[in-house]
Amino acid sequence: MKRANTFFLLLAGILLLMPQDSFAGTKKIMSIRAAKVLAERALVESVYGLKLRATESVENMVAASFKGTTETKTSARIKGVKIEDVVYDPDKDIAKVTASISLPNITNIDGVTLDLQNKTFRRVAFATSTPSQAGPLQALRAAELDAYKQLIKGIVGFTLESQTTVENYMLKSDLVKSKIMATLFLAELSEYGWDEQTGDAYVKMFINTKEAGTILGEAIVGVGEIFEVEGQGAQEDDYSKVQAKEGKQMKKQKASEKQ
Repeated sequence: MKRANTFFLLLAGILLLMPQDSFAGTKKIMSIRAAKVLAERALVESVYGLKLRATESVENMVAASFKGTTETKTSARIKGVKIEDVVYDPDKDIAKVTASISLPNITNIDGVTLDLQNKTFRRVAFATSTPSQAGPLQALRAAELDAYKQLIKGIVGFTLESQTTVENYMLKSDLVKSKIMATLFLAELSEYGWDEQTGDAYVKMFINTKEAGTILGEAIVGVGEIFEVEGQGAQEDDYSKVQAKEGKQMKKQKASEKQ
């Protein structure tokens, strides 16, 4: 019995001497593991490719009426990912993971066999296990998808439709729609960050068209050797707030006119 009491006293003393960080729990583990999964996804999108579908429309020249939806999909069996760096911020519960992969050849998302010649692709991803901290990370992902979309528009192309009606020398309606549906691969990350004032995110991505042309066995024409774009993403949807406010005002105006 004395030995048991002595053991528990020693254990209590050890626990008191241990730093509080030793009791961090599962947040750090989960945030880092989530960031690793997202870094792996980023590598799959870069190397194997992603299918992207997007629509954009502008109505009556009004910037506030700009609308757009973007959807992506990717899938691949991947191995050989190397985790190069892991950084964790305990105050914000945000993990940053840098991962890379080098492959001799692959069959991409379109079923095309590509000789990558062991080219190294490197991507960075962030994640958190605290929902209130996810805003900047979500904005960064939105910016990433916008960058993918801009790359497709510049290299693959897109469909644009326009319809304008003028009556008595006055514009009655003007509608422009653009549709994007394509597969993109071999995109690389060059820069990312957030605006200090607004918190909006930006992502710069590029495709080395000369190198990609060699891998594909077909020259990519119409753009420079390095085609780089900047995607943007926001934390707050103030567009919808403006639309909702104006919608309420219009309803009140119509109601008063009926009276």
